[in-house]
Amino acid sequence: MSSPCDPEYAPAGDVGAALLLIDSRLTAVRDGRTQADPVQQKLVGQFAASLGPEGVDGVLDGVCTLIFMFMQWLRMAYEDHDEDVIAGVVPSLVATMRRMPKSVRPEVIPTMAGLVVAAGTGLSPSLWRRQYGDWSDEELTALEATAFLLAEHINRITDDHAFATRMIADALSRSEEGLG
Repeated sequence: MSSPCDPEYAPAGDVGAALLLIDSRLTAVRDGRTQADPVQQKLVGQFAASLGPEGVDGVLDGVCTLIFMFMQWLRMAYEDHDEDVIAGVVPSLVATMRRMPKSVRPEVIPTMAGLVVAAGTGLSPSLWRRQYGDWSDEELTALEATAFLLAEHINRITDDHAFATRMIADALSRSEEGLG
């Protein structure tokens, strides 16, 4: 039986912009920058302002698409080792977010865990979340952190600091080739 949260009904969003956002965070952490670069924050703010409300919604959907793609990759990787992706990913994701109280408020952690469970079970994270109304400001930072943490998890598993970003970029390239 089909679900209204089936990915075939979900907008992909602006996956390219979402990937740039997550990749810049991964690069900053890899380079040892724990504090946000004020210049980069200003540029991201200007970029977001230039998008307008529909563009921002596109980036949000793009981040949810990244989360879905990351969780599908992780599901296959865990299944190759006869392990459950939910059991392997969600507890460490929640524990890490609990150690990030300045970035991720405790009350949004259950929503992010639910989003990851939805993606891990084959549901669209954006459609799953949409049933609960508009995104709150607190959830936006947590959403970015969720995508970042999943990408970092993939990078650690593969022992390749750019694997997650490259995987998505390759998928985008293949989809553009298929359209052209």
